Amino acid sequence: MNDAAVQLRVSIVIPAYNEESVIRQCLIAAIYQSVPAHEIIVVDNLSKDRTAEIVRQMQLEYPESPIILLSQDREQGLIPTRNFGLDSATGDILGRIDADSIVEPDWVEQVQKAFADPSVQAATGPVVYYDMPMRRFGLKADDKMRQLMLKLAKHQYHFLFGSNMALRATAWETIRPETCRDEKDEMHEDIDLSLHLADHELPVRYWPQMVSGMSARRLEDSPRDYRYYVTRFDRTYKAHNVKKMALKAPMVVFFSVYFPAKLLRAIHTVNTAQPVRRGGQ
Repeated sequence: MNDAAVQLRVSIVIPAYNEESVIRQCLIAAIYQSVPAHEIIVVDNLSKDRTAEIVRQMQLEYPESPIILLSQDREQGLIPTRNFGLDSATGDILGRIDADSIVEPDWVEQVQKAFADPSVQAATGPVVYYDMPMRRFGLKADDKMRQLMLKLAKHQYHFLFGSNMALRATAWETIRPETCRDEKDEMHEDIDLSLHLADHELPVRYWPQMVSGMSARRLEDSPRDYRYYVTRFDRTYKAHNVKKMALKAPMVVFFSVYFPAKLLRAIHTVNTAQPVRRGGQ
């Protein structure tokens, strides 16, 4: 890695609402990096569980790690919480993951490599679903799907993925005043960011080595709720007056995988919950 890349300070921003079951594993992955993060910011958004308490406990357990706990208690919602975290970050590169993300041990290092090219203004990578079977196969499939989406969009649009993304602090400053508030909670906030970057011709790079783990808990949604989640793509495009038919490809993919993936997850959950048998018992 060249000196310019090494000197880039990478902040990790994690919006959190009632995430006591996953926030610890998320932070441990962010702490144990081949290149340390400049700061690891958890933004608690009016959680009613032990999320903030667990973060404070980890600050005591890992005093050498730059864990910062912020509270966004003015309003409920991912977008104001995300914005609060990105606005508060002091790194050159602002990483953004979810509270159920488990970044790979070289994630910060790979983010630095992705931004070593000064023309790159944002970057995203594939995810591996850690609570699904055949994880490595799933990672390859996710990578192929994202590469396909890029080709279908003819590289005009390149979408960030909220569970695994980063952007330059200067790019965030540019698009910050224009990002949609989405008070009705109808859109994909990461697609919204991507479209605003495209409006300013700020290049997004897909970096396959920038890998994050995430939960497939979305599959626990009812078919109706899952459908609403997927059609957020359409509502985001309409809000931005984007009519490119090829951009509907992700919706088709997400709809087609729901039932088979849901079945796989159910089988995996049952299998992993089985007690280990010993001897002939």
